[in-house]
Amino acid sequence: MTEQTPTEGRTSPRTGRPLRVRLPGFIKDEEIGLGDAIKRTTYAFGLRPCGGCEQRATTLNRWMVFTR
Repeated sequence: MTEQTPTEGRTSPRTGRPLRVRLPGFIKDEEIGLGDAIKRTTYAFGLRPCGGCEQRATTLNRWMVFTR
């Protein structure tokens, strides 16, 4: 019998280019990252940014981008 390692069968974390999601009608001409979209939404609700907000936005922008 072979012993399975805990990471066997899992996919590795995404590296490289971000996932691109098309949202025609909702996005203007420029691309917007997921982190920037969340930042704009929280600002519209009147929430103040905290110290980790920029780091969170940068990480999420590398993960997913909305395009037209």
